[in-house]
Amino acid sequence: MMKNAFGYIVSSMRIQQWIKNLFIFAALIFSAHLFKLDDLLLTIGGFILFSLSVSGVYLFNDIIDLEKDKLHPIKSKRPLPAGKLSIKTAMIFSFVLISIGLFGAFQLRTNFGIVSLIYISLNIWYTYQLKSIVILDVMTIAAGFVLRVVAGAALINVPTSEWLIICTILLSLFLGFSKRRHELTMLDIKANSHRSVLQHYSPYFLDQMIGIVTATTVMSYALYTISEETIKKFGTTHLIYTVPFVLYGIFRYLYLVHKKEEGGNPTKLALTDLPLLLTIVLWIGVVTIIIYGR
Repeated sequence: MMKNAFGYIVSSMRIQQWIKNLFIFAALIFSAHLFKLDDLLLTIGGFILFSLSVSGVYLFNDIIDLEKDKLHPIKSKRPLPAGKLSIKTAMIFSFVLISIGLFGAFQLRTNFGIVSLIYISLNIWYTYQLKSIVILDVMTIAAGFVLRVVAGAALINVPTSEWLIICTILLSLFLGFSKRRHELTMLDIKANSHRSVLQHYSPYFLDQMIGIVTATTVMSYALYTISEETIKKFGTTHLIYTVPFVLYGIFRYLYLVHKKEEGGNPTKLALTDLPLLLTIVLWIGVVTIIIYGR
């Protein structure tokens, strides 16, 4: 019995979603500190602690959204809405995971702990109110990714690049609006029952916003690679050659959203769509070579 309950808890922690927390490593890579052992170990430790807190938040969200998740064709199969995990058990583990993550975060770096606390507070606010406010719901998701980047910078005590923040905001808006589009088209008439904010969206409206953030994401990243600040910092103009990877990755994602009717789970797509996965791996590899190869 206990073994089954533990398995359901692990499933509800959605460890596969921890890939989103890799944004914590952005500051480490783009500050040229990747091969500084102390900073690398700090970031790895911070990633684990932050991920535990996030899993605790996932459990909390599942408790609050229990009835709505029962109406979702995919989320209804999760342990809590499927009736395999009790609310009491989920609540206990949610509190434990968040507590361990926060306590450890403050032990590593006070500023990292503060950012982690802000992230958790924002997500709780999102669960109760912000997710019902059109546009602001997706902007809150984007803020969560920015906080991951800021948390990574706080861990190794480096300033957060304005370019990194801008690119993170735009990319996460792109993913967020694409997810809303997928939910709207997949759930159809049941969309409002699962997520009330969807009644304020339409495929056309979302396509307009996706188009805007797609163009601005690519342009912002391209401008970052050729900015004087970047060239001076890394001593090279070669980052411009990573732009094609960004272009293809975004275009591939748009193809999956519009032609394959996917996009509801960016993490799953990044791990299961081979062309997209290869693009991400190649982009990381080329960026690392350019920054550190000299």
